[in-house]
Amino acid sequence: MSFYPQQQEVGGDSHNLHLSTDVLVIGGSLTGCWAALAARRAGASVVLAEKGYVGTAGVVAAATAGGAHTVPGKEEHNHKVLHGRREAAAGLDDLGLARMVYDETYRIGLRLKEMGFEPNPGRPGGNPFGGEPRLTSFNGPYSLHFLRTALLKAGVRILDHSPALELLASDGIVTGAAGVNRQSEESWAVRAGAVILATGGNAFRSGAMGTNGVTGDGHLFGVEAGARLVAVEFSGHYGITPAGSQTTKGFWYGSATFYDGAGRELPENGWGAVPDVARAVMETGAAYATINRGNAEMPRFARRTANLFQFFERAGIDPFKDKFPLGLLYEGHVRGVGGLVVDGEGATDVPGLYAAGDVTDRTHMTGAQMSGAGPAVAWCLASGEWAGAAAAAFAAGPGAAVRQRPAVGLGGLGLRAPGAANGIAQVRELRAAVQAEILPIEKNVFRSLGGMQASLQRLDGLWGQHRHSLLGGSVREVVEARETAALLAGARWIYRAARQRTETRGLHRLQEHPQADPAQRDRILVEGLDEIRVSREPLRAVAEEAVPA
Repeated sequence: MSFYPQQQEVGGDSHNLHLSTDVLVIGGSLTGCWAALAARRAGASVVLAEKGYVGTAGVVAAATAGGAHTVPGKEEHNHKVLHGRREAAAGLDDLGLARMVYDETYRIGLRLKEMGFEPNPGRPGGNPFGGEPRLTSFNGPYSLHFLRTALLKAGVRILDHSPALELLASDGIVTGAAGVNRQSEESWAVRAGAVILATGGNAFRSGAMGTNGVTGDGHLFGVEAGARLVAVEFSGHYGITPAGSQTTKGFWYGSATFYDGAGRELPENGWGAVPDVARAVMETGAAYATINRGNAEMPRFARRTANLFQFFERAGIDPFKDKFPLGLLYEGHVRGVGGLVVDGEGATDVPGLYAAGDVTDRTHMTGAQMSGAGPAVAWCLASGEWAGAAAAAFAAGPGAAVRQRPAVGLGGLGLRAPGAANGIAQVRELRAAVQAEILPIEKNVFRSLGGMQASLQRLDGLWGQHRHSLLGGSVREVVEARETAALLAGARWIYRAARQRTETRGLHRLQEHPQADPAQRDRILVEGLDEIRVSREPLRAVAEEAVPA
């Protein structure tokens, strides 16, 4: 049995802590913090629930990330920002929407500056590689501590160590969420006029830096409520890492030379080398790199990036002279682009439910290619701004009455088990079985129709086997069971969509169809849990050129 309330109706004494607020934000990394501040500025009361600690949570906390932005009146710079990943986008980006994001990010940067935020604390000169100084460069620990302080000053109530487990709904409108507190080992429920999902993507517990808690929870919550996902086939992204390290910082690999296990130089560098590195590992047993093409600033800058360089110092490797062995760690939707479908205000298909950041679709920013670094941070900030304002408006309107009505919990797999419940050992066995279908490079860097079908047969079998029995007992076990449910659902969505895209485009590489098909320049949507429904829709017509050259 689980300690978590098994009745779906929320009320009475079913949870230990009951709160009411205008806007509930789920997820407390960069996007969640900014969305909460935006909702608060719009006049809403706000509760923010985070499975870790707000200030050290999420991918940004383990990294240094710079957001790209436009600058009014500097169109040459703006053109470079917009077109930096145009070619790699494989025809699926939207320059008009991207321009709106980058324009908003500039305004957010100015607001952060007014708040006292320092884009590059302790580093004079701004952008270390030249070009326009970034207003939105985030040193993880400093930045999130700054945002936590701002949240508390603004009156946002923070629930640390409080993973959400399910959304609450009334008459088809999302009106809150419920979860547990890891420290008190009690359950909580928050009734809200609107909910914002800012839970990040899904790296399937691969071990990549900062991704351990990024398990696709928001995707599961959204689909359980009736939302749709799009572009989840563009998820075959692996971070290049020194073998044995969790660090997938990628900026410096553009200055690298890559080699296979026999010492032959590989044709690509940067993140474009992922397929070559994977092929080298599969065919020659190893791959190597030397960072030998950078300018004089590169070694100094890299050594100031602690989470990057500590590994080499401990291993006694000089990466600017020595060949070091490489590994590949799956980053999936953290740097991939697929996610929940949202409109220009961050609204999902479900009334009362909003989403922002990596949990949402980002193809408009970088098309079929990875969204990391500048475009990703820009989207996190801009989408958080828009979702916060829109959720506050909904909470003041339709959401105000709905949150007073009786609500039901929407959580299923991993949370409520009408049959005999599994133990935690079975939960972990299931997680390993899901990872075995997603993490191996031979399955997910180079996909095949037969391989994906075989994986789907195993994954669908696991879903059917555990559909009515996956359940944790203690607080920790319930959280693990729910995360595992999100991994299983996410794997089934990825391969369902990927089998429909019979071409190679961006992060979807299909062995039987190694070229892009112009007829498939469209969007693949998935929805549903037990029965997954797949549909296609054409891209909306957009202007090819959004700014003057």
